[in-house]
Amino acid sequence: MKIGVLFVCLGNICRSPMAEAVFRHMVKERGLSDWFVIDSAGLGGWHVGSPPHEGTRKKLRENNIDASGLVARQIRREDLDNFDYIIVMDEENLQGIQRLARNISTYRASIHRLMDFAPETGTTEVPDPYYNGRFAEVFELVQAGCRGLLDMLIQKHDLRPHSFN
Repeated sequence: MKIGVLFVCLGNICRSPMAEAVFRHMVKERGLSDWFVIDSAGLGGWHVGSPPHEGTRKKLRENNIDASGLVARQIRREDLDNFDYIIVMDEENLQGIQRLARNISTYRASIHRLMDFAPETGTTEVPDPYYNGRFAEVFELVQAGCRGLLDMLIQKHDLRPHSFN
């Protein structure tokens, strides 16, 4: 069985596609791609169908991380059942997911802040670079959070490089 990880931010063009690409890269480097389904989404639908923000694409290029195929989409209620982990970037995103989950008695996903997996950073939120352009800072935080998340998942699910073929 594959482990579904969905990264969520406000518009799905800055932080969550960056986290999706970084996490996908880390998973591939460790030979664990066959274990995961990785995606990202936004709470709002303003950017649906758009590629990631140029600042996100530039930071990923600078770090040799593939961003091809990333297209913004809006989160759907069924994502709460289709993914095992929903990873949000900040408190506003967390509240948005909780509003989406209201009136759903049970769902599969467990919801976490990305920075919960990187306590050494001293922050609980990944700031939105859409207005301030601080993509380098965001990249460092995303990288730390994704590293901690992957380490936790490897341990929790006892993952080893494996092929389902």
